[in-house]
Amino acid sequence: MDAAAVVVLIAAVVASVGAVVALVAAWVLVGQVRRLERGIESLRHETLPLMQDARTAADLAATEIARVGAVLADTESVTATVDRAARATRRAFANPVVKVLAWRAGAVGGMRRLRHGDRLPERPVPVALVEARRMEGRRPEARRAVARGR
Repeated sequence: MDAAAVVVLIAAVVASVGAVVALVAAWVLVGQVRRLERGIESLRHETLPLMQDARTAADLAATEIARVGAVLADTESVTATVDRAARATRRAFANPVVKVLAWRAGAVGGMRRLRHGDRLPERPVPVALVEARRMEGRRPEARRAVARGR
């Protein structure tokens, strides 16, 4: 055998070993791909019902949020109505109440003078009455600010 034949024989053996290694690698890869496909199918069977449940829960949450929004809008409407009614009531009764308190204070002072004459010094006007007279005619916001000391 000459050198060329030996080289060809070695090349043939190396090519055969390479082909066998390639076949084994392909066989292993095919097995891994099949195993991966089974895992994907298993995952798909598990996740599809979960996704449907998540969609159902999201739809229910959206419905509840819409209901809460409607209740909040109704509550805001009722609050605004009550505020308007309270302001109207305050405007309607503030002036007459102040006048009644002033009349009462005058009547009490007059009765005291009738009973005791000039012996007793005149009683000072109550602070609350002075404050009520001072607040008369002011807007409710200004009254609240003064009441808070601002």
